[in-house]
Amino acid sequence: MISGAVVVAAGTGLGALAPGYAALLPLWFLVGAGYSLALTPSGRLLRRSAHAEDRPAIFAAQFALSHACWLITYPIAGWAGARLGLPVAALLLAGIAVVGIIAAMRVWPPEVAAVRHDHPDLLPDHPHLADHGGSGRHEHAFVIDGLHPRWPGQR
Repeated sequence: MISGAVVVAAGTGLGALAPGYAALLPLWFLVGAGYSLALTPSGRLLRRSAHAEDRPAIFAAQFALSHACWLITYPIAGWAGARLGLPVAALLLAGIAVVGIIAAMRVWPPEVAAVRHDHPDLLPDHPHLADHGGSGRHEHAFVIDGLHPRWPGQR
């Protein structure tokens, strides 16, 4: 997904150098391919990140957040293109994309199959503990839910 976002940012930045419409067509293809690389796995990522009963909410949140990004960048693109010129608008949008890529790389947890953690607030006979060996400290694929409201180590 990060690779796809890098392709989008690079293609958008290269748009500043395009001498005309004919040069933009291959970049349009490149940006579209990057967009597909970035977004196609998102369904799997969201499914893996939530239990079945939470998936409608997580998909709705992803839809809302992605459209909030469009709501911000479309006016920026129009304003910058009209006031500063299309090459500057392309560089500005590429810069916004780079900031998003850096933020994603810092915020996303690394690929983790299982996370070792405990639940000091659960009773020893709680079903969750029983499902994972019966002890307080256990390890399993981590999903944010009612029993795991935040990643271990976060406050």
